[in-house]
Amino acid sequence: MNSDVILRVGTKLILPFILLFAIYVQFHGEYGPGGGFQAGVIAAAAVILVAITFGHSAAKRIAPRGLVEHMVPLGVLIYAGTGVACFFLGGNYLDYGVLAHDPIHGRHLGIFLVEIGVAVTVSGTMVALFYAFVERGR
Repeated sequence: MNSDVILRVGTKLILPFILLFAIYVQFHGEYGPGGGFQAGVIAAAAVILVAITFGHSAAKRIAPRGLVEHMVPLGVLIYAGTGVACFFLGGNYLDYGVLAHDPIHGRHLGIFLVEIGVAVTVSGTMVALFYAFVERGR
């Protein structure tokens, strides 16, 4: 844990903007560069920055290990569940057009849900890998 005041204050100031940028990348990913993978990595980087600056215990208060371990299969479940919902609504697996009253809106919704699943899985995986490396000699 680093006791540098400038680093600690800088981290506290920049952390909300990092998370806001992750949300922007998540929502903008359908229309331009970005999406679930990039947003998940950015959100995980925020947790890792907290761990580097304030210590491993501070990061575990933000993202407990149990939550992180449940995020990986939850994201896969969101992704696969979107496909199964399409299947049960009369379309093919991951044929998003059947998810809403209009096929265009259904495709937007389906892509958004899949990207949310990807972001949750990637974020959980990155933080879990970081925790595994940090806890490796303890």
